[in-house]
Amino acid sequence: MSQRKKTLCIVVVDDHAIFRRGVRDILMESLPQARVVEAGDAPTAMRVIDTNSPDLVVLDISMPGRTGVDLLRDINQAHPSLPVLVLSMHPEEQYAVRVLKAGAAGYLTKMLAPNELVKAVEQILGGEQYVSDALGQLLARRMTRSEAPLPHELLSPREHEIMLQLAVGKPLKEIALDLSITIQTVSTHRSRILRKMGFKTNAELTRYAVEQKLI
Repeated sequence: MSQRKKTLCIVVVDDHAIFRRGVRDILMESLPQARVVEAGDAPTAMRVIDTNSPDLVVLDISMPGRTGVDLLRDINQAHPSLPVLVLSMHPEEQYAVRVLKAGAAGYLTKMLAPNELVKAVEQILGGEQYVSDALGQLLARRMTRSEAPLPHELLSPREHEIMLQLAVGKPLKEIALDLSITIQTVSTHRSRILRKMGFKTNAELTRYAVEQKLI
């Protein structure tokens, strides 16, 4: 591993306090030289990053308000040398390629064992990218097919997030509450999503999401 500061600072960004605390405890137990700072939303995260000059950010991709992908781009713009490890409840097929293209140093699902989180953190702190076995297989499949983007890859981060919720049958009101936006905004996104992807109904969206293993 490459040389680094004796004391590490890692920022954990997730809107669920219990999950943040769990990640913090895992990191502090495995990396006793680490100081872990928590943030529950995008504005707080940027303030914490600006104040603490961390060595690594561990970022949840799905948060209310500003999305994790948007925050990732903000971090890369303000701190281009700061690596970001994205954590997500979603499997690699849904977000991994998108966040790597957006500048993440790695992508990890929350379903993996704690030791895999530590492995990813140490690998990224050592100056490398972290790619799980599942993500490596996904990237290999992407390289062997046509370069033309799939329909869901045309969506913005917010559209992609809403698309997944529509695909599992969530009503507009529930999506609006989850993302802290208005029902009208969700409806506008839905219309744009269907148009971009070439679909007319939510049923077509669901069928596509199942075929692509997005849900």
